[in-house]
Formats: sequence, structure tokens, C-alpha cells
Amino acid sequence: MTAQPIGDAAEAGHDHEHGGIFGPRSELIFSLLSGAFLIVGFAIEKLVDSAAEWIPLACYLAAYFFGGFYTMREAIENIRRRKFEIDTLMLVAATGAAFIGAFAEGALLLFLFSLGHALENYAMGRAKRAIEALAELAPDTATVLREGKQVEIPVEEMQRGDIVLVRPNERLPADGFIIKGQSSIDQAPVTGESIPVDKQPVADAGSAREPDASIPAESRVFAGTINGSGVLEIEVTRRSNETTLSKVVDMVSAAETEKSPTQRMTDKFERIFVPVVLALAFLLMFAWVVIDEPFRDSFYRSMAVLVAASPCALAIATPSAVLTGIGRAARGGVLIKGGAALEDLGTLRAIAFDKTGTLTRGEPRITEITPVGGTTEQELLSVAVAVEQLSDHPLAKAIVRDGKERLKGAQLPKASDLQSLTGKGVTAKIGADTVLIGKAEMFGVDGIAGITKEAASAIETLREDGRTTMVIRKGNRDLGVIGLLDTPREAAKETLAKLRTMGIDRMVMISGDHTKVAEAVAREVGLDEAFGDLMPEDKVDTIERLSREAKVAMVGDGVNDAPAMAKATVGIAMGAAGSDVALETADVALMGDELRHLPFAVGLSRKSRAIIRQNVFVSLGVVAILVPATIFGLGIGPAVIMHEGSTLVVVFNALRLLAYRDAQ
Repeated sequence: MTAQPIGDAAEAGHDHEHGGIFGPRSELIFSLLSGAFLIVGFAIEKLVDSAAEWIPLACYLAAYFFGGFYTMREAIENIRRRKFEIDTLMLVAATGAAFIGAFAEGALLLFLFSLGHALENYAMGRAKRAIEALAELAPDTATVLREGKQVEIPVEEMQRGDIVLVRPNERLPADGFIIKGQSSIDQAPVTGESIPVDKQPVADAGSAREPDASIPAESRVFAGTINGSGVLEIEVTRRSNETTLSKVVDMVSAAETEKSPTQRMTDKFERIFVPVVLALAFLLMFAWVVIDEPFRDSFYRSMAVLVAASPCALAIATPSAVLTGIGRAARGGVLIKGGAALEDLGTLRAIAFDKTGTLTRGEPRITEITPVGGTTEQELLSVAVAVEQLSDHPLAKAIVRDGKERLKGAQLPKASDLQSLTGKGVTAKIGADTVLIGKAEMFGVDGIAGITKEAASAIETLREDGRTTMVIRKGNRDLGVIGLLDTPREAAKETLAKLRTMGIDRMVMISGDHTKVAEAVAREVGLDEAFGDLMPEDKVDTIERLSREAKVAMVGDGVNDAPAMAKATVGIAMGAAGSDVALETADVALMGDELRHLPFAVGLSRKSRAIIRQNVFVSLGVVAILVPATIFGLGIGPAVIMHEGSTLVVVFNALRLLAYRDAQ
């Protein structure tokens, strides 16, 4: 029951968890041997009058050896690291008991301490295995197609560009995209999606191989997921140590050592409390000077107080809950980066949502095409598609996809020199003419001529209907306006209603779209507030303003929204499994592109905070009861039983998080 953080425990002091003379259970076996020798020695001492005095003493010394072996090893390691830990306090108390001839009490202390330590390691091992199990999801070998033959190789030897054959019901060995075959894939191990996702080959393998290619979700696959009934051929895009799964495992492991606010508070408390305990124990050794009792009794009381006041349960109270909570979240497709994010998520009272791709599908469609000034619909679309096919923005992709469908193979002009005007639109060249495509607000400022009345009227009409609008200008002539609609996610309304019942009393939308468009979507999904016409820097300002009123989370894609997410109390990225940037920038990453995981994450965080509070209360409560009790005569035996019992209580209480199912 050391005061080290859980993550540090793997580096020092806990090596015995993984082996010993009896294998992984060595500490438990040593503890049970200590208990056996203690019982035999006590029985001989009390029940066998004719036994020599050295026999029970030998049994007690054997109990000391087996009970104190791992405790001594940890204490020595801590001293080498210049740390004075709780293990050392226990050894001092056991040595003190032996010094005054109370071998039975000292042996009982070491037996119970080692037994509690072994059980604690077992319980914490369960929490750690929830995380380690993630690393074991990917198979050890892969079947690779080389020169027309199937070759089985270790996954570590796979290279980008390798073609992997995945048979029915096999786990996928790599991240990549499908080039042949169709199947349903269970992505729950990575994204937390409860229903298998239908997958099909990528439409253009050449484009998918481009360095910054955006592979469609229906063709993108992840290592560690489970294939359904189809045979798939997958082109590898990442080596085994670069997969989404490996990044999640690394980040979750690193998150174990990230201290939460409560952990930092208890650490400060321990730094003050432990020296106070030592000083109190030292003073109590001289109680015989003040009261009429033998030195032996004063010394015994001092050792009992040392045991009672050791804050073992407090040291493990928060790390155990944080470790278990993060592990449970990872199993549910939610990556929480450390104890601070876990606790902060549970304190939220406000959430700001980006619109596109968060509350909406992020798959806008062209709904209206309004040419102006005598322009034909074909000319308008040809110019728009020619320019926008050079861009990878979601609106650009929608214009290209739907525009080509409407043009039915018509010849497109050649566009070049695309430049993005962040948050406004794009500019490019078609022949000698400059083409501008973007919001109405980019016109009439920065030396750009304003739009015509006809175009302005079309925009106003479309925005009243909740459409996102794009103005197309070629040279000095406005060609017209394209209206697009991004439909809300099916789960948006249900998710927001659930969050409201959980006590999130303020939820707002922040969007770069026109305010009327944002308000139309907000009404549809059940939001009261919507802020539109926001540039990236305006989103940051909005989050800062909301933060002054309450703790606020920012939910977005983790890429365009990264600055706003960084300003929020908690930054939450959706669909992070397909985005390294989202994994890196967010405090909380919803691995699947699924809004329904948000109430799960908030609910788990609140449950974690409740368990942390319970653990701290139990830990401090037991110390508050035991210290005066031992001062007034409670022996080492009962003190150590309550002491170790409280430590096990907080650990097993934390393990309840592994069974967490949904927002409560």
C-alpha cells in the first residue's frame, strides 16, 4: 500500500506483481505463509504449555520474514530513490513491536499488510488488464499477399502498401483501406460502436494512397476490429506501431500517471501529514514521562498510532478510481487523457458544439442552384465544380459530388492556383479570370467588390430556409448562389435531451455558418442558443466568454476546432479514430463518429468523481477514528485490520467502475 502513483508503481516497488519464486502469485503465497507461521506460533504459545519458548518465537520470526520480504524490498527501493513511503512506516512499527517483545503483534501487522498489498495488487491488476487487453486486440501475425502467394508474417514486419488478406471472423492486423471484398466489421474494440459497420472497397485506390487522402469511413478499417462473413483484401496504411489502436494504448497508459485535482490535493496532504504522524509517534514514545506507565506501553502505543495514521487508503483512493475509470472508458470507445480530464468532465454545466460534422452529418447536399445576371445553371455549376475539386473542404466535396451528377459528364474548365481564405471561402484562376467562391460576407470587404442585389436577395431567401450559401463570382461577374443543407444527426436530439436530464443546463452551437442557418439547425436538434458567422478566432472568444460563466466543454472534430477546444475546460473530439490530430489535441476523444457516446463519457466521469469522493471520505474517516482510538489504548492488531480493510474497500469500490454501463 505505497503512496506512489499507479503509473510509477510499474517502475519501482511493484516488480513482484509480475514474478518471483512462485511466479506472479509469489507475494500472496508469501503472505499466506506468514499467516500460517503466525497462527502456528500463536497456537503453540497459548495452547501448548510444555513447548519450548524458542518454538513460537521461531514461528513469529518466520512470519516476519515472509510477511516483510516484499515490504522490505519496496522500502529499500524507496530509500534508494530518496522517498520515505508508507511501507517504511510499517517496517518501523513492526520492528518497534519486536523491540519490546510484542512479536505476535508485529507478525500480525506484517501478515495483514502483505495480504492487503497482495489483494490490492490483484484488484488493481484487474483494472490494469482492462487497459492491457486493448494492446492484445490486434493479432500477432498477418496473411500478406506477395507475388500472388499468401505469406504469414509477424505484424511488426508489415509495411505500408502491403496487401493483407483477412478471412471471415478474423481480427484485422492493420489500419488501412479495403481494395477488394465486402463485409461487416465489428469496430466496438476501437470506436465503441455497438453494431457492426458495413464496409466496401475504396472507389479510387490511387487517390486513397495520397499522403493526406481522406479515406471514406465505409472503406477505412482499423487494427484490432473483427471481420464479419466476407473475405477482405486491405492495403496497409500504417505500420503496427503507428495504428490507431497502438496510439490509444500508448495514450491510455500515459494517462494513468496524469494526476487529477483530487490526487494533487491528497499528495499535498500526505506531504504534510506523514511528517506530523512521525512527530506524533515520536512524542508518544515519551508518554511515560507524563503519565504513570512503563516505557514499553508508551512505545507500543506509539507504534499503534504509526500504523493507524499511515494514509495507505488515501494514497490509493484517487489513483485506483482514475485508472479504473480511464480503462472502462477506453473499452467503451472513449479516450480520456488523464485524471484531470476525467474529473473535469464530470463537473461540466455547459457544452458548446460545433455544427458541421458534430450535430450534423457533415455530408451536405446541394438543394438549390440560383443563377443570376443571365448566367445558365450549367455555367455556374461548371465553374464551381472546376474550382472546388481542388479543395478538400466538406462543402467543396458536396459541390463537386452533386454538381458532377447534375452536369452529366459536361466538359469542365481548367482551374488552378487554389488559395483558401480561412473561414470565408476560396479563390482560384480559370484562364485569365479570378474566381471567388464563399460566404456572402467575404464580398464587400478587403478590397473585394460587393455582391449584386439579385444575389443578395437569393441568399436571404435561402438562409431563411436554413441553407448554407456559397456565392460564385468569375472575374467581375456574379454567376449565382448555391444552397446546401447539412442534415442533423439522427442521434443529436436524443443525445442533447439526455445531457439535459444529466444536469447540463446550457448547450450552445457555435458555427462559421450564417446565424440564421445555425439557428435553424439548433431549433431542429433542440438547442436554445446558436452563434453563427464565427471565424476560428471568434469561436475562441465565445468559449472564453462561456468559461467565465461556467465550466464548459467544446465538442468538435479536433482539427478546425482545436484552438476553441484548447480554451475550453475540456476539449472533446468526435470521430477521433480516423484523425491523429484529433487524438493529439483533445482532452477526451470519442473514437467513433457517434454523438451517443457523449452522455456515456459524462456519466462515467460523474460516477468516477462520486467514487473518488467516497474513497477519500472513507480513507480520512478511518484515520480520524483510528488515531484517537490507538492513543486511548486500541492495539496494533485491531488497528492494522481496520487499516488494511479500508485500503481494500477503496480499491474494490473503484473497481465498480468496470461494470459501468450507461449514464445514470
